[in-house]
Amino acid sequence: MSKAVSLRWGCFLVSSAGAVNDAGMSMKAESLVLHGDALYGEKEFRRALNAYKQGMQYSRSIPRQATSNIRSSVSATGRSPSPNSLNLLPFNENEVKFKIALCHSALCEHREALQEMEGIPSKVRSLKMNLMLGKLYRISRNSRSAVVCYKECLRQCPYVFEAITALAEMGLSAKEFSLLFSQAPNRGGKLPSDSVDAQRWWNRYVEAQCCIASHDYKGGLDIYLELMQRFPNNVHILLEIAKVEAIIGRNDEAIMNFEKARLIDPNIMTYMDEYAILLKTKSDYIKLNKLVHDMLHIDPARPETCVALAAMWERKDERKALTYAEKSLRVDDRHITGYIMKGNLHLSLNRPDMAVTDFRGAQELRADLRSYQGLVRAYLALAKCKDALFTAREAMKVMHQSAKALKLVGDVHAISSSGREKARKFYESAIRLEPGFLGAALALADLHVAEGRNREAVMLLERYLRQWADDSLHIKLAQVFAATNMLSDALSHYQSALRINPQNEAAKKGLERLEKQMKGVDPDAPEEDEDNEADDIDADQDDAELL
Repeated sequence: MSKAVSLRWGCFLVSSAGAVNDAGMSMKAESLVLHGDALYGEKEFRRALNAYKQGMQYSRSIPRQATSNIRSSVSATGRSPSPNSLNLLPFNENEVKFKIALCHSALCEHREALQEMEGIPSKVRSLKMNLMLGKLYRISRNSRSAVVCYKECLRQCPYVFEAITALAEMGLSAKEFSLLFSQAPNRGGKLPSDSVDAQRWWNRYVEAQCCIASHDYKGGLDIYLELMQRFPNNVHILLEIAKVEAIIGRNDEAIMNFEKARLIDPNIMTYMDEYAILLKTKSDYIKLNKLVHDMLHIDPARPETCVALAAMWERKDERKALTYAEKSLRVDDRHITGYIMKGNLHLSLNRPDMAVTDFRGAQELRADLRSYQGLVRAYLALAKCKDALFTAREAMKVMHQSAKALKLVGDVHAISSSGREKARKFYESAIRLEPGFLGAALALADLHVAEGRNREAVMLLERYLRQWADDSLHIKLAQVFAATNMLSDALSHYQSALRINPQNEAAKKGLERLEKQMKGVDPDAPEEDEDNEADDIDADQDDAELL
């Protein structure tokens, strides 16, 4: 039966005069719930909510003894005692409360949803109910109660991905997970060998989740890659790998894995907004347009689709892109990528104060490297250098094995002439920790140029270029050569960058500037920015500890 037919039939059911006796009232209550289900399926949440509440009122107006008799009759005969013989099941008040909570949650009325869920006795809560209650407790920032609910989910079923992820993000360790799994009832006695194998890889998956939640991205990534050997076409693991690679800046690898996941399942929507942002970063607008077209065809109402649209429009119309980013958060106010996208757009539109709010919103849900990077950029744009330095150090302490976090501290120091020596130490430490980290190499090259060490900058970049044929390295070399008036060398590297990536906007703009230089026109207006000092008289001790 189609949704439209269900809705119309529901209208007839709830509007029928019916009997005024107890059986008729019971049938009316059940009909209202069925009508609510049809409305919920059509995403008419406010109308569904009203239908469910009316059903509850009708049910509660029936005397308990009569309700018991109706249930006994249904149990004995297998059909409703009503003249219509609709074979309705007995009214389950707890199930209807759950449905009411789902409607409130869909309408972002989380407090009302929580009140309904807390009215369901803990002994009768199903797995879905405990998952919903755990989510609502997290939204209300009641972490202790959320942990209790998610642990109960794992006691009911140890393979609940959402509960695993939530508990890992709330700080549960791999050892605590193992203890929790060992407490789960084992009805079959000794586990067969295939079950032992399943338990082994499941424990490894849980370890990966704990690593990612604690910002040990490398550790989590290594475990995911190990699991890929066991499950080579697992879309979920592929997407998790790509997501982590995107966070830590391994963009090419992330794009490759997102594309591999789409080949296996062309209708996948999970993390496709992350993929869209990567394509935008690479200026691959042909693939980006194709991706957005596919996502609009699959589900235009998903927050991922809205963020992908924002990424596509950013080049042409940043304000329109911002409306799509805002729409993604209206669809789902807990969509982290929406906050990240919105924050970056506010930075592009020179609204750093609003960007701070966006990145803070992302951090409250789940802090990751990108939210720290966005906050640092926003604080620097507001000339709040102490806040920027504090945020960068916080990232360094949280992600103590992250070269990206080390670079972030260096970026803050690098904005002032007096902080450049500190910045150099942080950049060099980042390169030692992760030799293939091009971002730190590019930043160190910029620092060399700022201090007049152009030769050192060229040597550094050429050393990296021998190992990585990357367009960003060619662009940076072209900029250094252009700054030292070696225009033919600059031209050669811009052309090399465009051969690697024909859509690279930075290379195109660089060529335009170079043409002006070749004509004897100065492409740069003089800019002096020595006011933003990142010095902190108490910083030396902290920086030494971080390094």
